[in-house]
Parts: sequence; structure tokens; C-alpha cells
Amino acid sequence: MRKCVVGVAVLAGIVLLAGCHPIRAIRNVGGSCHDAKPYQKAASIAPLKIPAGLEAPDTSTALHIPALNTPEPPARKLTDPCLEQPPPFNTPKQAPPQA
Repeated sequence: MRKCVVGVAVLAGIVLLAGCHPIRAIRNVGGSCHDAKPYQKAASIAPLKIPAGLEAPDTSTALHIPALNTPEPPARKLTDPCLEQPPPFNTPKQAPPQA
């Protein structure tokens, strides 16, 4: 009986240390990084139309976004890691300075 209680306590401790990440990964809460995001559906709108008799606002300092003339990146597969995850990072050890 005591071993059972200790086993349950150890299992509970492991679950607490692991956090909710395994549970979220199983249930896919919040979607996948491969799902379409709301900002990807954004579109430009027509410029502001000023009614007759009113003065137009000063747009000399407005932000102008240039046209994007680059090709589409290759499609990512479902097996590819999410871009939000950084790639593996290893730094080479520096040699000690020579005297």
C-alpha cells in the first residue's frame, strides 16, 4: 500500500514538473503552427475618400508599404517543425588567447 502511495506521489510530481505541454500536444489546443492564422487573411483597403467640402488630412508622413516582389517560399510539410521554434544552436568553443 505504501509503495502505491509513493508511486502515485512520484507520478503526480512528474506530471507537475512536465507542465501542461504534453496534454496540449495531445489535444492540439490552440491549433497547430501549420494552421492558417487570421493575419494571413489580411488585405489592403482602399484609400480614404474625403467627402466634398472637407479638407483632406496631411498624408506626407504616412507609412508607404512597398510592393512585395519576392517569390512565395516553398510550402512547408506537416512534418516540418514550426518556425516559432528556434533551430538547434551550437556555438564552437573559442580557443584561449595566445600570449
